[in-house]
Amino acid sequence: MSSFIIAQGGGPTAVINQTLCGAIAAARELDPSIRILGARHGIRGLLSGDVVDLGGLSTDQLLRLGNTPNSGLGSTRDKPDPDRCDAILEALERFEARAFVYIGGNDTAGTLELLRARSTGACRFVHAPKTIDNDLVENDHVPGFISAATFVAQAIASVDLDFRAMPGIYVAIVMGRHAGFLTAAPAAWQSDPDDAPHLVYTPEQPFGLERFLGEVEAVYARLGRCVVAMSEGVQDEAGTAFAEALLKTGLADRDQHGNVQLSGGDLGLEIQRALKGRFPKARARVDTLGYLPRGFLGVIDPVDRAEAHAAGALAARRAFEESGSVVLTHDGQRTLPALVPLDRVAGRTRHMPQEFFAGQSTLSERGRGYFRRLLPSRPDLYTPFL
Repeated sequence: MSSFIIAQGGGPTAVINQTLCGAIAAARELDPSIRILGARHGIRGLLSGDVVDLGGLSTDQLLRLGNTPNSGLGSTRDKPDPDRCDAILEALERFEARAFVYIGGNDTAGTLELLRARSTGACRFVHAPKTIDNDLVENDHVPGFISAATFVAQAIASVDLDFRAMPGIYVAIVMGRHAGFLTAAPAAWQSDPDDAPHLVYTPEQPFGLERFLGEVEAVYARLGRCVVAMSEGVQDEAGTAFAEALLKTGLADRDQHGNVQLSGGDLGLEIQRALKGRFPKARARVDTLGYLPRGFLGVIDPVDRAEAHAAGALAARRAFEESGSVVLTHDGQRTLPALVPLDRVAGRTRHMPQEFFAGQSTLSERGRGYFRRLLPSRPDLYTPFL
C-alpha cells in the first residue's frame, strides 16, 4: 500500500504541529486510502523504520495536537551526506512513499533538495516552512515567527515598565544566529521614541563592544534607563560572531556541528561583565531568553496558527503532484501560501533588509511597519507619572 510520509526537523515552534495537522487533514481528504505515516525524529525515523500511523487520528486529537507547542513527531538537526541520502531514498521505497513532506527551516529544505536531485522514483518532496528566525528566502514571513516575536515584544515591553519604575540597564539576548528579525520585532510596539527597545543589535549590522557601551551610556543619561534587544549572533565588521572572541577566553564552546554555541548564556555573561565595568553603580541586568520564545505555551498567535495549518495543507495537496517548497506570500492585503522550486529556498538565508534600519542600532519606520503588520497590537499601557 502506498504511503504519505511526514516529518519535522529543526527547532520546535508554537505552531509547527498546526502544519503537521494541516498536512494530515489534506492528505486524508485527497486520498482516504493512503497510509499517512509520521517519521519520528525526522530522517532518523525514516532510516530506522521508526514511524507512527497518523491516518487514524480523530478530529479532537488533531485539534489538541495542533494547539500544542513542540514537535509532536520529535525532531533532528541531521544533515545527510550523499550516501545517507541514498539510504533515505531506499527507506522511502520500502514504504512505497508517494510523497515526503518535511516541515522545517533552511537545512530541512536543503535535505529535501538533495533527495529530490538524487531520486529516480515517483516520490515527491515538499518542504513546509517553519522557523522562529524568519530567515527563509522567498517568504514574507514564516510560520512560528509571529508567536515567538510576540513573546519577545511582550518581554521587552514588560521590562521597560519595570525599569521605568526602578531605573537601570537591561539587555535581552535573543535567538538568531544569522538574522535579526526576532530581535528587532519588539520595535513594532514603539509608540513613543522613549519606548523600548531603545537599542537593537542584530547580525545584519556590525557590532562593537565599545560603541555599544557608548550608545547605552547616551540613552541611560537621557532616560535614566536603557532597554536593549541583542541577537545572540551579533558580529563585528569582518563578519565574525562576537561569541567567537569568547572562545579565546574559554567562555564559549562549540556544538556538535562545529558552530559556536550561542544559546548557553556566554554572550550574556560577557555583556554583563562589560556593563558592570562601565556602570558600576547602575542596576544592570542581562538575560538570555534562550528557548523560551520559540514554543511558549502562553503565546500562540491565532494568525500564526492559521497560517501554519494552511501551509501544511498546501504542502500535502501539492505533494501529490510535484516537489517544491511552500512559502508564505503577501499581496499587500492577504497572506497566502504558494509553492516554489526547492532550490530557491534550500540552504539560503534571508537577512533583514538594510532599509529596515535607520542606523546600526535603531530601526527605520519601514522596518517597524513590517513588524507592526505581523504582530498583534501593543497593549494599552498607562504610565502617566513616569
